[in-house]
Amino acid sequence: MKTLKIRDLTLRDGQQSSFATRMRQEQIDRVLPYYKDAKFYAMEVWGGAVPDSVMRYLGENPWTRLETIHKAVGEVSKLTALSRGRNLFGYSPYTDEIIEGFSRNAIESGLGIMRIFDALNDVDNVKSTIKYVKQYGGIADCAVCYTIDPKYPKLSLWERLRGKKNPEPVFTDDYFVGKAKQMAALGADMITIKDMSGLIPPKRVYNLVKLFKNNLSIPVDFHTHCTPGYGLASVVSAIAAGVDIVDTNIWNFAGGPAAPAIELIYIFCKKMGVALDINMEAVAKINAELLGIRKELDAFDAVKQFPNPFNPLTDTLPAEIEAEFDRAVKAAQEVDEDTLVDACHKIEAYFNFPAPNELVQKAEIPGGMYTNMVAQLKALKNEDILPEAMKLIPTVRLAAGLPPLVTPTSQIVGAQAVNCAVALKNGKPMYANKSVQFVGLVKGEYGHTPVEIDPAFRLEIAGVSEMTPYDTSKYQMQPNPVLEDCGGVKLAETEKEVLLLELFPLVAKDYLTKTKTAAWNKAEAERMAREAELEAKRRAEEEARKPKMEPITGFAVEAPLPGTVLEVNVKVGDTVKKAQGVVVLEAMKMENIIDTDVAGVVKRIFVEPGQVVREGTPLVEIE
Repeated sequence: MKTLKIRDLTLRDGQQSSFATRMRQEQIDRVLPYYKDAKFYAMEVWGGAVPDSVMRYLGENPWTRLETIHKAVGEVSKLTALSRGRNLFGYSPYTDEIIEGFSRNAIESGLGIMRIFDALNDVDNVKSTIKYVKQYGGIADCAVCYTIDPKYPKLSLWERLRGKKNPEPVFTDDYFVGKAKQMAALGADMITIKDMSGLIPPKRVYNLVKLFKNNLSIPVDFHTHCTPGYGLASVVSAIAAGVDIVDTNIWNFAGGPAAPAIELIYIFCKKMGVALDINMEAVAKINAELLGIRKELDAFDAVKQFPNPFNPLTDTLPAEIEAEFDRAVKAAQEVDEDTLVDACHKIEAYFNFPAPNELVQKAEIPGGMYTNMVAQLKALKNEDILPEAMKLIPTVRLAAGLPPLVTPTSQIVGAQAVNCAVALKNGKPMYANKSVQFVGLVKGEYGHTPVEIDPAFRLEIAGVSEMTPYDTSKYQMQPNPVLEDCGGVKLAETEKEVLLLELFPLVAKDYLTKTKTAAWNKAEAERMAREAELEAKRRAEEEARKPKMEPITGFAVEAPLPGTVLEVNVKVGDTVKKAQGVVVLEAMKMENIIDTDVAGVVKRIFVEPGQVVREGTPLVEIE
């Protein structure tokens, strides 16, 4: 029986897709004991938006998050992070020194697998990360980003008669297999078909998995999302094709913009004769905690639609839904795409998972790209030209070398399509307004695009006709000033802090400044408390060294009010009469003679001139 491995995305891609990456460390800590028992092959917990978000919004240390999860889970599951190859988390390529330091520290902090992708599928951009991840004992998971060719405007009869043709397809099966083989040749330990937009239909992924398995000797993983409605069906299709690993989320964090639910994949695997080495009882315990956590994250919930409660170990499916599972399995095995998609939609509807986003499906662009375009047009008060901006996407994308639509290129192309639509509306040239990122993409700073960029267009946009890669030799490290208000410590004191400052300059600067200030204030408060404690201890020791006063057995002449002793008018052994003055006490700028109420012999004198006394302090003992 074939065993399918599961990479759980809940704590990174799951919360990023649906809850704006707002899970706090305290919330993650609540599910970690159960994760250790669940025994997933891998857990994606880091990278992507996590390092930025935990500093920016939660005031937490990204390295602490990774280390805390590793301490709780140990080697039971391999911890996974996502990085953009040479760009790591930013938009500009980094030097090998930064990539080496990042890879080493990530693996030392508990990372097991680094999933490496490049927005252009430029293999040159993943070389360094592969090298350093493997050098320090990590697994290099290289992702081939799935994308599709644009729908070009339909040519008119006159254009066809003049011999004009739309470009030939670029993103063919051969293209993706070729990229995977190049990455394997560089040392990739596994290959992921990464469908960030959820646009890959079941039949396409079935064929790709078969081709990858026939052409590669390393494991193949499949990653997708449910937004346009293919997610669940495509994962089932990939399993039918023999994929080694699939990415899933746990029930209450699954579906919609996220990946399919492990609980549904569990049922499908049972019906398909595929083993899952997962403790589903532990998964149910995680899911129970996630329900409460999701309610706590309500302000950031992008879906606001909870799936119906379900536990595949204890709940019985109604006959009609059981039949839909069987229909889907048969369709997957027969590569009947329409039936498979229909059955999966009925299953998801029964459990109240979000319906497919038909707008994204028809537009064939990532959901995030579409929402970014809408937000940009709202800010410009030009919502009415959205259809025109959408029509311009294929033209802009082709001119820029047909980059895959994945972060950040999807946002770059979408934003430029909006700029072009606005410019045309205002009677200006199409590329009158260009973003810095679009200029960089056309110039060649992001790497090699899938198709060659017209030198004349590059000259128009970027001022150069030849491809001009980003020159990492001109890279300058971020300023690392001394914080005078914090005792003269540096903003980034450790290598990990320096890396945060390099990868997230503005966010890390703010986070580290607040962290150092808080640490300094806390240390100062603790220092002052220690000094006060030491002073109190010193005084106590001084008191302890003083000869202990024997109990007073005679009559004690006491200070009737607080003041300063000016004179002591008797000495030990003197005989005194009743009402005789024995001490002069200054109080409230007045000299007060303190008399004895009894006659007798002075046994002891307790004070001396200049001594400050409280009311009731013994002055003289008389027997």
